[in-house]
Amino acid sequence: MTSADLAQRTIDLALTNVEQGGKPFACVVADADGTVLTEATNQVVQTGDVTAHAEVTAIRGLAERGRTSLAGCTVYVTAFPCPMCLAALYYADPDQVVFAATREQEGEHYEDGGRWMTLASFYDEIGPAGDRSLPLTQGEVEDPAAPFRAYAATPG
Repeated sequence: MTSADLAQRTIDLALTNVEQGGKPFACVVADADGTVLTEATNQVVQTGDVTAHAEVTAIRGLAERGRTSLAGCTVYVTAFPCPMCLAALYYADPDQVVFAATREQEGEHYEDGGRWMTLASFYDEIGPAGDRSLPLTQGEVEDPAAPFRAYAATPG
C-alpha cells in the first residue's frame, strides 16, 4: 500500500469506530514495504480504559505478538498524536509518524480532556509541536477532519 492509502486507511477505520460508538481515532503500523502489521482504533469508550488510544492499542497488540520495537516501521494516525501517544511512540521507536489531521483540523470539530486540561492546554503543558527528533509529517488524505465531524454529529 502507498503512504497515501495507509493514511486514508486511518480515516476509514476512525469513521467505522465512530459508527460503532467509539472515538474518531485510528492507527495503522506498516513496515518499510508498506505491509500492514497492525490496525487499531481508539478503545476508550469500549473499554473504559483512558489509555486505550489507537496508538497505544496498536503498540500493545504488536507487543502481544512479540514485537517490542517499531524500528523500520511507519505509524499512520488519524490526527497529530496527543502527548501520551507521542511519548509512547518515542518509546516504540518507529522510523516516522504520518498524521492525517493537524491539531487545528481536529480541534475544529473535537475537544477532549479532563478537568485539568483541554487538548490545547495539554499541548501547551509539553511545549510546541515544532521540530522533534521523531519525524512527524502530515499525510495526504481527502478529508482529514471527516472522523471528527462525524463524532461531533453523533448524539450523546
